Amino acid sequence: MQLPTLKTPDKQNILALSFDEILKLVQELGWKKYRADQIIAWIYKRHAAHLNEMTDLSKTDRQRLADVFTLSHLKIATHQQSSDGTEKFLFALEDGKQIETVLIRSKKKRLTLCISSQAGCTLDCRFCLTAQEGLKRNLRTEEIIAQFLSVQARLSESEAITNVVLMGMGEPLANLKAVTEACVRLIAPQGLALSARRVTVSTAGLVPQMKKLLQGPAPVNLSISLNATTNAIRDEIMPKINRLYPLDVLIEACKQLPLPPRRSITFEYVMLAGVNDSLEDASRLTRLTQGISCKINLIPFNAYPGSPYQATADEQILAFQNHLHQHNIRTTIRKSKGRDILAACGQLTSQFEQ
Repeated sequence: MQLPTLKTPDKQNILALSFDEILKLVQELGWKKYRADQIIAWIYKRHAAHLNEMTDLSKTDRQRLADVFTLSHLKIATHQQSSDGTEKFLFALEDGKQIETVLIRSKKKRLTLCISSQAGCTLDCRFCLTAQEGLKRNLRTEEIIAQFLSVQARLSESEAITNVVLMGMGEPLANLKAVTEACVRLIAPQGLALSARRVTVSTAGLVPQMKKLLQGPAPVNLSISLNATTNAIRDEIMPKINRLYPLDVLIEACKQLPLPPRRSITFEYVMLAGVNDSLEDASRLTRLTQGISCKINLIPFNAYPGSPYQATADEQILAFQNHLHQHNIRTTIRKSKGRDILAACGQLTSQFEQ
């Protein structure tokens, strides 16, 4: 790493540096190695929002850091709270782009943060509002991790984010390098220290990247947005990804994935009335997933303005689930939260509906 010249007018956010890069920075500044541990702890354990909060560094050392770097969280453009306690944050990025992040409160004090990995999305899934925006750009690692830090900083001392899902705006595996580094910081003991089992990366099915993620330095959970049991249906509702990796290619790849011990894939299945919710679909899904260590998450469709699809009736979702249960497939029905503020699955966009 090339240490920036002191008094550089365009300062870099220190969140852009990996743990190793912070160590190298400290060495280039001529400081003791333990200073790197102190800086990392201030960022990820104490959730400092400014460099001048790092009070176990001398004023001179803090100023030397501040001559070159900044430490800043994301600017909240708008914040909304649902009647069910779900919170949605619209964050303004430094180039004017905007992203959404959702905090979901569950029983037993579980706090799940749904993080974005792109501004917009590279894919064109037709049931998803984010896809209507197209891709604006990939997020940098510091913009991904800053979503966690920015939300955590708003919580009371008695609350802590317990789970992270990269299921917000964007296709995470189309931004694999930045997402992997963010996951490293989420689970590393010197970082945010979440269990790898409490971090999930969702993909529409980018086959080569799925394997790279699981073989990489952050063995987190993998969730695959399946949503169809035939290529014809998947071509209709997820045209771009299914042209790249049709169902047979995707399913075969899932059978070969190097899953960590005692782990399984989660198949996400958005229920669309009259499209993919018949008992014939349930039978095909049973056959497709044979031989794969998996569970299936049925997601009631969350409507948004102008959507061409309708939600499957509750009784049909239950019948679908019962069919899968009869074939010993672990299946849950996700309870959607934040619908009233367009914070549920598939409803995220870079502009709030007022």
